Amino acid sequence: MKCHLANHTIGVDLGDKQNVVCVLDWNGDIATTFKVTNTKTAMRKRFAAYSGAFVAIEAGTHSAWISRLLKELGCAVVVGNPRKLRCIWQEPIKTDFRDAEMLARVAKMDPKLLRPIEHRSADAQARLAILQARDALVKSRTSLINHVRGTVKCAGERLPKCSAASFHKKAPEHIPSELKAALLPLIEQIANFTEGIKKYEHEVTHLSRTHYPETEVLRQVPGVGPITALAFVLTLEDKDRFTKSRDVGPFLGLVPKRDQSGDTDKQLRITKCGNSQLRTLLVNVAHYILGPFGADSELRRFGQRIAARGGTIAKKRAVVAVARKLAVLLHRLWVTGEEYHPFYCHKDSTVEAA
Repeated sequence: MKCHLANHTIGVDLGDKQNVVCVLDWNGDIATTFKVTNTKTAMRKRFAAYSGAFVAIEAGTHSAWISRLLKELGCAVVVGNPRKLRCIWQEPIKTDFRDAEMLARVAKMDPKLLRPIEHRSADAQARLAILQARDALVKSRTSLINHVRGTVKCAGERLPKCSAASFHKKAPEHIPSELKAALLPLIEQIANFTEGIKKYEHEVTHLSRTHYPETEVLRQVPGVGPITALAFVLTLEDKDRFTKSRDVGPFLGLVPKRDQSGDTDKQLRITKCGNSQLRTLLVNVAHYILGPFGADSELRRFGQRIAARGGTIAKKRAVVAVARKLAVLLHRLWVTGEEYHPFYCHKDSTVEAA
């Protein structure tokens, strides 16, 4: 029989194999604590009795599916940002039960203190996994190529310069005979990785064309390909979640940290919050825009003005600034669906204010 626990607040400390739960009653007293196995069956069975309760969890590996499951059971769920919960992870005496209790008490006092985040939908997560799988293959291929090149150098030889996609075709004939037994099997693996990467890229193209036609609007910007465009759409998921386009920069961790007190206002590195894969893709596009093959545009001139200021990290600062402005521009194009102009000039546009 289900309990009516609308006034109860529950904190759940998520673990890999089991979760620790602390239930507070309407008065803030601990009603009960328990552990539950971290499986869908066990979680559904244990929390079926807590329909209507307010549940607080931290973002992590399991938080996405657990939050969806609890919402299906009728619970109100808030997913806290672990970066902002210093009061939990800096406790001098830290246990799973104390963490769960602290989550529940913070949520009961003011859920906004948890700096809640929104998980993307299951469909978006599954499609984003395609991009992540491709990225894993690219990194693995790069690691193997570097290993093969380094091993050949140790033998006093060098492999010719070529693209990663053509490495498995051009490298074998230049491998020293004494190293072929060791390196040819690796080159076969590199060939397999290249074939797998091509299949993922075909899938990305198919997804973009059939499910996300808005990516075509984003690809108007030189340097933004199907992977970056799809990653941008899947990561943000809802274009209306931001009231201003320039809010996308902080969301992706492309704005500097701030440590201001009195007359002191330190110059710090960017926050690096949000999705690291999309941030890396935007930075790569910024490198292209500022590089020798980048077309003349407002974005390119903006970055060049920052780089011209000089300093030891002026170029790095310019790349990050262009990546941030690019994120704002892409969101603006997504919202309006308008044609991209290299020298945009929107008097009321949030792109100009970024």
